[in-house]
Amino acid sequence: MQLKIMPKKKRLPAGRVPLILFLCQMISALEVPLDLVQPPTITQQSPKDYIVDPRENIVIQCEAKGKPPPSFSWTRNGTHFDIDKDPLVTMRPGSGTLVINIMSEGKAETYEGIYQCTARNERGAAISNNIVIRPSRSPLWTKEKLEPITLQNGQPLVLPCRPPVGLPPAIIFWMDNSFQRLPQSERVSQGLNGDLYFSNVLPEDTREDYICYARFNHTQTIQQKQPISLKVISVDELNDTIAANLSDTEFYGAKSSRERPPTFLTPEGNASHKEELRGNVLSLECIAEGLPTPIIYWIKEDGILPTNRTFYRNFKKTLQIIQVSESDSGNYQCIAKNALGAIHHTISVTVKAAPYWIMAPRNLVLSPGEDGTLICRAYGNPKPRISWLTNGVPIEIAPDDPSRRIDGDTIIFSNVQERSSAVYQCNASNEYGYLLANAFVNVLAEPPRILTSENTLYQVIANRPAFLDCAFFGSPLPTIEWFKGAKGSALHEDIYVLHENGTLEIPVAQKDSTGTYTCVARNKLGIAKNEVHLEVKDPTRILKQPEYAIVQRGSTVSFECKVKHDHTLIATVTWLKDNGALPNDERFTVDKDHLVVTDVRDDDGGTYTCAANTTLDDVSASAELSVVDVPNPPFDLELTNQLDKSVQLSWTPGDDNNSPITKFVIEYEDAMHEAGLWHHQAEVSGTQTTAQLKLSPYVNYSFRVMAENSIGRSLPSEGSEQYLTKAAEPDKNPTAVEGLGSEPDNLVITWKPLNGFESNGPGLQYRVSWRQRDGDDEWTSVVVANVSKYIVSGTPTFVPYLIKVQALNDVGFAPEPAVVMGHSGEDLPMVAPGNVHVNVLNSTLAEVQWDSVPLKSIRGHLQGYRIYYWKAQSPSQRNRRHVEKKILTFQGSKTHGMLPGLEPFSHYSLNVRVVNGKGEGPASPDRAFSTPEGVPSAPSSLKIVNPTLDSLTLEWDPPSHPNGVLTEYTLKYQPINSTHELGPLIDLKIPANKTRWTLKNLNFSTRYKFYFYAQTSAGSGSQITEEAITTMDEGKMAGILPPDVGAGKVQAVNPRISNLTATAAENSANISWKYEGPEHVIFYVEYGVAGSKEEWRKEIVNGSRSFFGLKGLMPGTAYKVQVGAEGNSDFVSSEAVFETGPAMASRQVDIATQGWFIGLMCAVALLILILLIVCFIRRNKGGKYPVKEKEDAHADPEIQPMKEDDGTFGEYRSLESDAEDHKPLKKGSRTPSDRTVKKEDSDDSLVDYGEGVNGQFNEDGSFIGQYSGKKEKEPVEGNESSEAPSPVNAMNSFV
Repeated sequence: MQLKIMPKKKRLPAGRVPLILFLCQMISALEVPLDLVQPPTITQQSPKDYIVDPRENIVIQCEAKGKPPPSFSWTRNGTHFDIDKDPLVTMRPGSGTLVINIMSEGKAETYEGIYQCTARNERGAAISNNIVIRPSRSPLWTKEKLEPITLQNGQPLVLPCRPPVGLPPAIIFWMDNSFQRLPQSERVSQGLNGDLYFSNVLPEDTREDYICYARFNHTQTIQQKQPISLKVISVDELNDTIAANLSDTEFYGAKSSRERPPTFLTPEGNASHKEELRGNVLSLECIAEGLPTPIIYWIKEDGILPTNRTFYRNFKKTLQIIQVSESDSGNYQCIAKNALGAIHHTISVTVKAAPYWIMAPRNLVLSPGEDGTLICRAYGNPKPRISWLTNGVPIEIAPDDPSRRIDGDTIIFSNVQERSSAVYQCNASNEYGYLLANAFVNVLAEPPRILTSENTLYQVIANRPAFLDCAFFGSPLPTIEWFKGAKGSALHEDIYVLHENGTLEIPVAQKDSTGTYTCVARNKLGIAKNEVHLEVKDPTRILKQPEYAIVQRGSTVSFECKVKHDHTLIATVTWLKDNGALPNDERFTVDKDHLVVTDVRDDDGGTYTCAANTTLDDVSASAELSVVDVPNPPFDLELTNQLDKSVQLSWTPGDDNNSPITKFVIEYEDAMHEAGLWHHQAEVSGTQTTAQLKLSPYVNYSFRVMAENSIGRSLPSEGSEQYLTKAAEPDKNPTAVEGLGSEPDNLVITWKPLNGFESNGPGLQYRVSWRQRDGDDEWTSVVVANVSKYIVSGTPTFVPYLIKVQALNDVGFAPEPAVVMGHSGEDLPMVAPGNVHVNVLNSTLAEVQWDSVPLKSIRGHLQGYRIYYWKAQSPSQRNRRHVEKKILTFQGSKTHGMLPGLEPFSHYSLNVRVVNGKGEGPASPDRAFSTPEGVPSAPSSLKIVNPTLDSLTLEWDPPSHPNGVLTEYTLKYQPINSTHELGPLIDLKIPANKTRWTLKNLNFSTRYKFYFYAQTSAGSGSQITEEAITTMDEGKMAGILPPDVGAGKVQAVNPRISNLTATAAENSANISWKYEGPEHVIFYVEYGVAGSKEEWRKEIVNGSRSFFGLKGLMPGTAYKVQVGAEGNSDFVSSEAVFETGPAMASRQVDIATQGWFIGLMCAVALLILILLIVCFIRRNKGGKYPVKEKEDAHADPEIQPMKEDDGTFGEYRSLESDAEDHKPLKKGSRTPSDRTVKKEDSDDSLVDYGEGVNGQFNEDGSFIGQYSGKKEKEPVEGNESSEAPSPVNAMNSFV
């Protein structure tokens, strides 16, 4: 079936009532097309109460429509207003609006009155409201003399305003002469009547310019009352003032203003009444006085205050309820309360109501013979009276119409005819106002017409309602039908909704709802139809929404917003900040999907919204931006509760910049002692704004505060006011008190002095006291200035003293100081250790024992015992002036210790000395001892010479340290084949007096490995190894196979070149290699630029050398190189790569190649030679015997000193001159070049006797401490001189 709508019989589907009701509220009464005859309708008029500006022309509006166009007339104060007779009044053409020209002449007051407009045509007359015209007024205050007001502190006060009565009423406010609003609070506030109320006055209320202002907004003028002077005085001031005017016999006993319970300043009494009209704002006010200032509370008796309509103003002294209704009537109670009591006032509220519409009459269009009704229903308090007019005339006296009948608030029409057309007015009035409504009855006979444009295109978003309009008119009222598509498919009620105005609603439009729809209107006079088109579009969606962001000030933030929309629509994306436009700032940049904010500031925080709009829909998504930073510095620092040793600091926190403050850090500055230097004082939580600070005496404090949050710490606040604490005696004494003598006869007392902050007062000094610990002497004291040392002279040597140092200042002494013990100065020990014994444990280790020295003879703090030991000189060294002595120190009272690192088969001497803080005591008598034989060191060298086909000759040098008498040498050797496998090992003993040995019957062209070591009676020494190859037999190589390994022979190795290395300079390189194979081979070197395709360059090597120098190379270039043998194409080394150095901009001149330098050096050498000859001659004249000279010429290598940096046995200390320290190690030294003692040189290790390199040993007689090498000068007998200096040493000394 088709979907139809029948007037007055519409059935609404369940669930759609709210939407349809809402839509019906938007639909006005049936509109009659303006091309059809119709009565007048008022479309615009001035307000009922019309206040005009007397400085401007008066415009009274009255606009109306109708067919034919209506004519207009006016009444004034109930009588006809003839505008033609007043030249200042004109009516606008085609309108009923009056313009009264009072700007050229005339006054607004002349035209005060009640005006009403009538619009009339042949079908009836419509009338406007009664428009009351009144000019605005802003009168001046009447002149009055205001006496100054003097009040006692704490008294209540009301400053009256009493503004002149204006139209409309003035807005009141209080200001001073500088047009600054006077501050208001719970204590001081302005009432609804404009008066200024003081609950109690304070001295700071004293001023001479309390001025009440009245602002008249309509005329934009402000009127000013005369200033009021107020002086608030205290009781003492009041007594003094009155006493000065009284005789000596009079007495004034004014009492201070005591605290008092509240009383109301307004309203008066315990109860009052308030009446308000419905829809207005109900304002209830209670202002109370009292001391302390009362607080106001509000309640409603037998009810609760409406939540969303209740507001408190003026510090809760005013209660406001907006949109007041009859339900708000009742009793309201305000309560004023302070510490001394409470008082209440009840306000009875009655809500009246001017008339308001329940149902206003609506235009009625009827066809001849039809019936209808006009309903006028209103309500008010009291209930309004309903009266009817027709064409502006009371219906009681209007011409009679048989088709109408009045039934209270309803007019019933039946069987109307064209003459029944008229305009009816309904008036509802009570004592608080009136309502006037025009509604016409228009009798027409018209076929249907559709007012909506043909082929209108509607576009909607999918899943949203679609409304297809079909505005129509006809009389009688047509029925409406809707069809879809060309074939007229029916529209069912369960899917579609048809509204009374003809609109078709599709509650949820889908893609298949797209198409053409036809609206058909029918009545008995005809039919009309219209087609409209519907397109359903995809909704706009935000795929990626902006996200909440927290950023630090100065950084960059980006919000993303990705939008998808129907491709046939154009979408516009707009970014908003706090629902407004983005700031006009280049820091904000918007691209396709992003909003980027750089250099973020505090005011950039807020809500950012991405709004996507098309012509059909809009979507939005928002995100919050929180800008955080370190807090702003605190401010308003204040010091209170200032005591001698404490003060309370309070401050106001700065802005936390959106990150809560976690703590406050307080620092102080001592302007007296350390100006400009801030120290940490205290920390408090971020919720505190005060801190109780402990103070020290005699400090000029200034404080500052820093706030800290999760981002960081704020800048310091401004410094507080300075606070100088009183001086007091010191509360502490100096620390680090010591007593040590610098000389044998004094005592030096030192301490760490107090700083200025610790002095607690001016005149800081110290009282130094001392006495001998073991005597009965009284304390000796002396007061010294602010120093840190005092020297007591004439003391016995190394005597214990009791010492104390006490601080004092101009106020007094510090507490009694602690007593410490010190000693007077030390002197060298007087006695040497006795009963020295040496027990040799092995060839490198000996134990020394001695008796301790009596404590009294030490004359100081015992540091330990020191052993000096040295190796006895061989006969060839006995004329040496210097003997190298080594030192080993044992800490504390040890009476035994170990001497490690001794040389085997050697003679030693030693002595022991006691050591205190002053130095060493005398040495004990020298004690000699000898070490047994040890294993020798490795032979000094091993060379293989004269290789033949079947023999090799070995030459060697004896061990540099035989460590005893050599008994024999042991030689072990074995062949090595081409795969580096070892053959059988052959063992051979060689007499100790041999330094050369030839091995015969060896395999030709065979590599052998040799192991060689010496032996003493103590055992075998370290071995030395070497490898060699016998020569090649070319004849046998050509036709005879070598013997097999099982017969004691190994197969000859293939010739090879290995270990090819290149050392490059800027334009040259040294090439070296290792060759294994037959002798008499001619080598060649091939080289070229690495990575290039050029041919190899070839150089022939002279002789059988295994190195060659390449020259003329390019700097900074990579080269490849290989080495081969002439005549053996397969005999080539592997390829190596090297790179020459970069080119140097310039070369420094080598001074050693300069002629003048060579000449100078030759002259110096000649001079030195002459000096040596002279010294030699003089020494011979001294009687030196030849054996001594021979000994000097051939020094025993075993007597070479161990260097002091020998890490195995600790630190050595040389007692020779600096020149001796720079002598190089001789060839015979047992210390290797890396300055470490190899394990094979000595099986004894310091680790075996103590705790490693620190030289610490246990109580079992082991070594404790360190020893060092020392050369001590021996006395020279006769005319003997020291060993003649070598030319090298002489040159070193010269240089």
